[in-house]
Amino acid sequence: MNRLNWGDLTPEKFLNEYWQKKPLLIKNAFRDFTDPITPDELAGLAMEEGLESRIISHKNKSNWQVQHGPFESFDQFGEQNWTLLMQAVNNFSKKTHALLSHFNFVPSWRIDDVMVSYSTPNGGVGAHLDQYDVFIIQGAGKRRWQVGLPDPTLTELIPHQDLKQISPFEPYIDEITEAGDLLYIPPNHPHNGISIENSMNFSIGFQAPNSQELWSTFTDKLIDQNRGEQRFNDKDRKLAADPALLSQEDIGSLKNFMLSQLEDENFFSEFIGNYLTQCHHPLEILVPVTPFTTDDIKQLIDEGDVVFYKVSGIKSLFVNQPNNALHFNGESFDLDTDTDSETVASLLANEQCLTVKEFKSFSVCLKKLTLLTNLLNKGYWYIE
Repeated sequence: MNRLNWGDLTPEKFLNEYWQKKPLLIKNAFRDFTDPITPDELAGLAMEEGLESRIISHKNKSNWQVQHGPFESFDQFGEQNWTLLMQAVNNFSKKTHALLSHFNFVPSWRIDDVMVSYSTPNGGVGAHLDQYDVFIIQGAGKRRWQVGLPDPTLTELIPHQDLKQISPFEPYIDEITEAGDLLYIPPNHPHNGISIENSMNFSIGFQAPNSQELWSTFTDKLIDQNRGEQRFNDKDRKLAADPALLSQEDIGSLKNFMLSQLEDENFFSEFIGNYLTQCHHPLEILVPVTPFTTDDIKQLIDEGDVVFYKVSGIKSLFVNQPNNALHFNGESFDLDTDTDSETVASLLANEQCLTVKEFKSFSVCLKKLTLLTNLLNKGYWYIE
């Protein structure tokens, strides 16, 4: 697929003028766009146990229904008025995962997944709001998109217990999208997409943890590691003017006592790296039946007849300060403090496939070889 054609924009201008500010439609953003997965392949995934799929249907724009997969057949839905939505298709389709490379002007930890939808004529999910940013690539077929600006007067509608919609809104964008068009919708912007003909859409959704989630998970980690058992102390206590008064000084001291846990840079770095690489959707991880040894991997690298692949959709990142660590799927792996540790970390966190030539330096360093072996034994990387 061709590179993203920004037209008069650049990624920098997009971030300055549009990101989380206002919606944008780029016509013909991807020239000669070809769907990375076919409707039949998507339907096949929706038939599998454990994967997240649903079909939203309606009759005459009312009587909305939601059915969750896995599905045995699609015949009962007819030829119009329904949409199949499949979460995290990039976890099971390398070609779909490759779409994410066009959005690397935003750090990868912000990306959640690629949701793919197949819609029949008049299919859609109704007007609604999302709490996250989304890029929608129009695949085969045509769709009418209406996108509005934030409006506090909109009311929530629940036509089905599994479906949240909103009242009608004034569109800021009202366009028909065709293959290769790219639509950006910021959080809390009302939008509605209605398929004109059988069509495919590829939605790149972004994760944005809320404060409650961060604090809750951080507290759990404190408890798990017994890091919060230290007691508050006030050895420099001055005479109380009124024993019933909670003074501003004491409030400040208690707040600083609580925040002191966040000031432990090593602890917080490990926490946030693991938190942000937790996957919220099923992954195709295959742990080897017989664990590899470092000698096994060294021999494979020396022989030079294999390719190493990262599991599609797995989340990974590295942190270079205050400690050097690589994070995969909610786990952390310590790195050397030598000069090329960041290069190694970037290679493993960014690349989807590596040849033995690119791994050649690993075979002469036991720590790097051990790291690669651990990732293979976890099933985060695999060999073909």
